[in-house]
Amino acid sequence: MVVTYSTKSLSTNPPRLFPAYQSSVKRAPQKPLILIPKTPIDLSGPVFGQDAVRPNDNNLTVQHAAEPLGERIIVHGHIRDEEGRGVPHALIEIWQANACGRYVHINDRHPAPLDPNFTGAGRTLSDVSGYYRFVTIRPGAYPWGNHHNAWRPAHIHFSIFGLAFASRLVTQMYFPSDPLLEFDPIYNSIPNLKARSRLVSSFDLESTEPSWALAYRFDIVLRGRDATPMET
Repeated sequence: MVVTYSTKSLSTNPPRLFPAYQSSVKRAPQKPLILIPKTPIDLSGPVFGQDAVRPNDNNLTVQHAAEPLGERIIVHGHIRDEEGRGVPHALIEIWQANACGRYVHINDRHPAPLDPNFTGAGRTLSDVSGYYRFVTIRPGAYPWGNHHNAWRPAHIHFSIFGLAFASRLVTQMYFPSDPLLEFDPIYNSIPNLKARSRLVSSFDLESTEPSWALAYRFDIVLRGRDATPMET
């Protein structure tokens, strides 16, 4: 079966209502949004403390008594603004399924095993150049019930905070050459083909650590013409 999606729009971000993604039908607002002006306190606080990020929070393979099962990978890149400048001290959080495609969540009933040594969540701060780095396990695909024989491609969720909690952006990272991408309505809800491709990481041989972990680069651009698509 071949699934086709409209690509007429040049929009970077997915629409709030995309019928092929069935959950959006229930979640999308039915009335025009009301814009609430941000006040200085919204833009300056509450803030997170740097002490909230512990030394090994960016290594999801050392958070428990033993190493998790699966393919160890390095995910790294830069957080940039529209001018290509690195964004320092951004809080980057990730969450993901384990190698079998199972989340540690009460609502995940996928009949795949949980891994007692993998929680699937991590965080780090970008350095002065906007660079970040995680060590984790490559997540597995999983069924999600959106349509007949629906499977989500392997992906990692990203959340990026500025200095205040009100400045938050959320997106997903996919892996190159995943055959499930063309069938996934969440990925394909982004009308602009070039913008859509910016959600796919690139294999990075130079950053691969021999005999230990493969590496993938995922740069995130927060705004502008080359912005990474974000979930609205």
